[in-house]
Amino acid sequence: MSLLDELKDLQQEATELIAQSETSKDLQDVKVKFLGKKGPISQLMKQMKDLPNEEKPQFGKEVNIARQNIQSQIDDRQVEIEEKELNAQLAAETIDITMPANIPTQGNVHPLTKIVNEIEDVFIGLGYSIVEGREVESDYYNFEALNLPKTHPARDMQDSFYISEEILLRTHTSPVQARTMERYGGQGPVKIICPGKVYRRDADDATHSHQFNQIEGLVIDKNITMADLKGTLQYFAKRIFGEEREIRLRPSYFPFTEPSVEVDISCFKCGGIGCNVCKGIGWIEILGAGLVHPNVLEMGGFDPEVYSGFAFGMGPDRIAMLKYGIEDIRHLYTNDLRFNTQFSTLEDDGSES
Repeated sequence: MSLLDELKDLQQEATELIAQSETSKDLQDVKVKFLGKKGPISQLMKQMKDLPNEEKPQFGKEVNIARQNIQSQIDDRQVEIEEKELNAQLAAETIDITMPANIPTQGNVHPLTKIVNEIEDVFIGLGYSIVEGREVESDYYNFEALNLPKTHPARDMQDSFYISEEILLRTHTSPVQARTMERYGGQGPVKIICPGKVYRRDADDATHSHQFNQIEGLVIDKNITMADLKGTLQYFAKRIFGEEREIRLRPSYFPFTEPSVEVDISCFKCGGIGCNVCKGIGWIEILGAGLVHPNVLEMGGFDPEVYSGFAFGMGPDRIAMLKYGIEDIRHLYTNDLRFNTQFSTLEDDGSES
């Protein structure tokens, strides 16, 4: 068989395989088989050296024609396959507009966010400004400017995350108050709340977390008394927990306030009779407060002979747990949708919609 006859047979075989190809991969395999460097047409070209010189130009011309013919058939078949694949894809992805729609899952506000928003709304309504600050603080603003010098034993009450000897993760949002007092330059009035995350080396259990939230408040003006503090907190308790709630103040100790008090509310579950929520005593502790210590006023640039003030601090995490009956603080931070969606029916005020 002559080389031209072999070339003719190869073209015929290629034409048949191209027509049988159903996918782009099939076509690629045909192209490699016949037009590749190791394919039979290339092998025929290597044998051209054995032909008489007068036959070589004609054979070379026929080989080039064969290559172009095979490539042209592959290109035409590729267009047909792509059109077929596109039609199949369109048919598979056809939308039946008579079918019921897929209703997307609707998100809801996290219970902790609800509580923070409620608390902020209460104090904004009383004329307070919201001030936020840095979470990485200096030892001075976190402790010393709040009447907690380095040797003060009360520092042991707040086991802290230190980054260096003078830098730590803030243990409360009180440093925001200290920095704000400095910015006011000793001139009142000051009326702020400071929400944000704080960090302490607490054990992670049902009621403690190394990270939690605080909202602290500060009021400084002339002639501020304990009566102003009590009236503010009474109004806050009624707005957050219900109009029938009452508060009581118990003497306590905080280095940055004098006098200091723990603030309890009458149990919203039993009304003060005694139950599992209030542990049978009819009252639930919700925050700490007191009149701003004269040393704190002075370090903040205010004359304690002219100005007085009160401060309070509360944990939105604890308030959310009490208000919504959440037994484990870790539920607030695990981002478990099974937990979060339980609160989808709550309005912003915490009531059922």
